[in-house]
Formats: sequence, C-alpha cells, structure tokens
Amino acid sequence: MPNNESQKKRLRQSRARRLRNRRVRSEIRTRTKQLLATESTEEATPALSELYRVLDRATRRNVIKANAAARQKARAARHVNSLS
Repeated sequence: MPNNESQKKRLRQSRARRLRNRRVRSEIRTRTKQLLATESTEEATPALSELYRVLDRATRRNVIKANAAARQKARAARHVNSLS
C-alpha cells in the first residue's frame, strides 16, 4: 500500500502502463493468429503487413524489445514464404 504521494502516483502510472501494454500485446497476439490462420499468400500478405505495423509501433512505444519484434517478424515472414 502506498504511503506517500509519490508512491500513489507511481501506482497510478504503473497501472495505466500495464493496461496499455496489455492491450498492445493482445493486439500482437491477435494479428499473429490471423496471419497463421491464412491459407494462401494472397490472404497472408495484408495480414503480414498489418502484423509488421503493430510490431513496429509496439517497439517504438517500448512495449516489446527491438530484437523480440525482429524475431517475430522473421518467423511471420518465414510462415508466409512457406505458403503455396
């Protein structure tokens, strides 16, 4: 339990950040699942660019680290390239 004003403020800030970060990570998971559910390259291409957009935005906002985003983008691209 916070005992002074700065601790109360930190608690408010961390709650807001946690909710914001959770929303962004949920969006990443949703876009990844949509990409993995595609059956053809034509369907996967727009889904891949949307996933790239979400990952890049999350990286800029420091929700995920740059290497984590790069790894997820590489795996997604590899999946799209494996489609026929």
